[in-house]
Amino acid sequence: MDSKSILKMSVAIVVLFVCSSSLMAQIRLPKLLNDGVVLQRDTELRLFGWASAGETVHLQFNNQNFRTVSNEVGEWEFYLAPQKAGGPYQMTFKGSNTIEVNNILFGDLWICSGQSNMEISMERVKEKYPKAIAASKNAFIRQVEVVDAYDFHQPQTDFDAPMQWLEASPETIYKFSAVGYFFAKELYETYQVPIGLVNAALGGARVSCFLSEEALKEFPKDYQEAQEFKNDSLIEAITQADQKRERSWYGELNANDLGMNERTKWYDIQYDDSTWDQMMLPGFWADQSLGFVNGAVWFRKTIDLPKSMVGKPAKLMMGRMVDQDFTYINGQQVGSISYQYPPRRYEVAPNILKAGKNVITVRVVNQSGKGGFFYDKPYYLAVGKDTIDLKGTWNYRLGTSMSPLASRTFIRWKPLGLYNKMIAPLTQFKIKGVLFYQGESNTFDPQLYAKQFPALIKDWRTQWNQGDFPFLYVQLPNYMQQFNREKESQWAQLREAQLKTLYIPNTGMAVAIDAGEWNDIHPLNKEVVGKRLALQARSLAYGEQNLVASGPLFTSSTKNNNALQVNFNHVGGGLIAYGKTLRGFEIAGADLQFVKANAKIENNTVVLSHPDISNPQYVRYAWGNNPVEANLYNKEGLPASPFRNYDPETLNKEPWQGKQCAVVLTYDDALDVHLDNVAPLLDELGMKATFYITAGANGFTSRTAEWQTLATHGHELGNHTLYHPCLGNLPGREWVNPNYDLSTYSIDKMVEEIRLTNAFLGVLDHQTERTFAFTCGDMSIGDRTFMDLLKEDLAGARTVNKGIETIEAIDPYAIKCFGVNGESGEALIAEVEKAMESKGLLVFLFHGVGGGHSLNVSLEAHEALVRYLKAHEGVIWTDTMLEVIKNIKANQAHK
Repeated sequence: MDSKSILKMSVAIVVLFVCSSSLMAQIRLPKLLNDGVVLQRDTELRLFGWASAGETVHLQFNNQNFRTVSNEVGEWEFYLAPQKAGGPYQMTFKGSNTIEVNNILFGDLWICSGQSNMEISMERVKEKYPKAIAASKNAFIRQVEVVDAYDFHQPQTDFDAPMQWLEASPETIYKFSAVGYFFAKELYETYQVPIGLVNAALGGARVSCFLSEEALKEFPKDYQEAQEFKNDSLIEAITQADQKRERSWYGELNANDLGMNERTKWYDIQYDDSTWDQMMLPGFWADQSLGFVNGAVWFRKTIDLPKSMVGKPAKLMMGRMVDQDFTYINGQQVGSISYQYPPRRYEVAPNILKAGKNVITVRVVNQSGKGGFFYDKPYYLAVGKDTIDLKGTWNYRLGTSMSPLASRTFIRWKPLGLYNKMIAPLTQFKIKGVLFYQGESNTFDPQLYAKQFPALIKDWRTQWNQGDFPFLYVQLPNYMQQFNREKESQWAQLREAQLKTLYIPNTGMAVAIDAGEWNDIHPLNKEVVGKRLALQARSLAYGEQNLVASGPLFTSSTKNNNALQVNFNHVGGGLIAYGKTLRGFEIAGADLQFVKANAKIENNTVVLSHPDISNPQYVRYAWGNNPVEANLYNKEGLPASPFRNYDPETLNKEPWQGKQCAVVLTYDDALDVHLDNVAPLLDELGMKATFYITAGANGFTSRTAEWQTLATHGHELGNHTLYHPCLGNLPGREWVNPNYDLSTYSIDKMVEEIRLTNAFLGVLDHQTERTFAFTCGDMSIGDRTFMDLLKEDLAGARTVNKGIETIEAIDPYAIKCFGVNGESGEALIAEVEKAMESKGLLVFLFHGVGGGHSLNVSLEAHEALVRYLKAHEGVIWTDTMLEVIKNIKANQAHK
């Protein structure tokens, strides 16, 4: 090496050393401590940051000077005496560099967390609140947003991305959490104290995402999953596999979509769609002539515009669609959204519309489930105040059909990750309290939520080390279709879990049972939610006395002759019914068969009766996904919370929940007839069953979305393996596929297949418990059984062995059954009568129902049985295998 090269290298090393030393010496502040920050008033504050070890750091604030020295790992801190509400102030931090933080306010800092309904911004609801947006200028209401991110390794001390505090104004308000803004607005107008909002919410997040690692130890399955995702290679492999699958699916879709590949594209204004079929929109094509199909479907509508609507900006409102849309006007794309939830609100440039005929084209790409256009959403073209309604007849044509696209693995929704990355850095700052709007993603398991949500509150209070600060949350609103006879509702159960969480001190719940929308999980009425949270804050956080902050909450019920008297607290100025008649209450006798009650208000109690129920014991109110009839309020206009006066876990202490016997309807092999012939009848009658799914069967893979829908109706998707392996070495088993001959399986292979099926079904129905049915009744391989290795994975198992057993005699992992093949309705009912006589469990095993399998029962016989069970539900308990096994285990453990 020559002397010039040596000289250059030496200079480079010196420069690198000087730059590195300078960089190491830079003092650094947490990202949240930035221009415009709102710091908590009236409490001692810890101001902290990082520098090189042993560096002297100075702080100038409000004519005061502070000095400290960083420790051996470069951490430094100051403690600031409590400050009164006000500002703006400036802080100057000096070390080897100087950092100025300007426009600081002291006020109340609120953490806004949860999932999408907390995250949704004012931009999303701008059409609903134009006046509020126009009047939003207020330098004393501010928000900072935490970037969505996860980390499974350890709690972070700071955020990666820069953070910007925004002052509320008509220009910035669109980025504010809508719920958070209306909450802050109400508080500021009441107290004239600066309000800071930290928006740390993420759409779709489950409650376990926000639990610390220590708190997760109470929940072994979630804790174990969090440990697995500490493996970065696993995350990378899953991500790449998802991306590859999606690229392949969309590649095939685009290559085969006729609308994109014909010489004249189907969005072209010159394209002739006169031969296309017609469909009424809004609506879902599975419910109309096209039928159930995934892929790309094109829609075209020609409209006539007068000259007065041309040459001006326009807005196209196309409701919501499942899943992705590409929307065109006169051959020009005006918008596209890749998933179903956001509203389609597209700005149309002045040069696109023309006088006379205009063509609107929508290409809808549907990945799975029912594709189409949501009802009760806006569909129109607007130019100024002139509008053209777009609902009605559209021409349509299928571009291409596709197999359903399997859902991606949402790693950010795994336990622990959001706590470490989005919440942990905040725990170093003093706060006034927490607002939490979450639970939609946990409705698959309300019982687990009833444990994890209280655990989250206790965990956060531990992590913040700030005592029992106010924790205010939103009870889930009404959502989904209303039924004349409500099925058991997991949404109602989750609301109950939220109601019961009020036992934790200094918690408050905003009831939102009247603030939802049946067809939108993201309702627009965020103002009422924010205001009700503010009422809770005024009571709990600000100590207002004699303030009615809640609607009526159930306290007790007492029997009074042939009626039930229901008592409430938080009645305020008195109970009232919005409307002429008090509705939404149901009562039942000992048989738990609920009917709509005659309800009236007497002396701030509710008295319930029904002519057919002489001895009422049980009551429930607003018990359903979308109980729109519920209309009990106090005079302050706050709705009563949904409730019931009994605990199913308590009922499970009685054999067969107090009935004479239990019956389980099971259907094996995921046959088409189960969806076509069985499910409609069960849903009509409000009956529940267990469908044992062979996950690799064509009847399942070709109709996955329908099976998913079936699960949402309360049915159990049981585990019947991936490939239905059976012992091929037994007499008469020549039909067994050699690839799935159980006699060639190892125990480990069978266990793995069953666990994989569990995982697959879990992605589909989000359930954490399920039962198993032995394929062909084969319970062992050679002289070895495999079920003992699966008792942590499965709640129980059904055999093909015939029998009716009493609750004491049952082995939950070897439950007997009655295999149905050709019996009449009378014969099946006779088996039920035997079960009633013996007070035992009868499990029916069905394959074909009205065809579909060589083991078959007629539609008439099947319907006769089901209607008999319904007619005698007062003495016969019919439920899923999972629920019945819970009852068996509870009684066996008790005895």
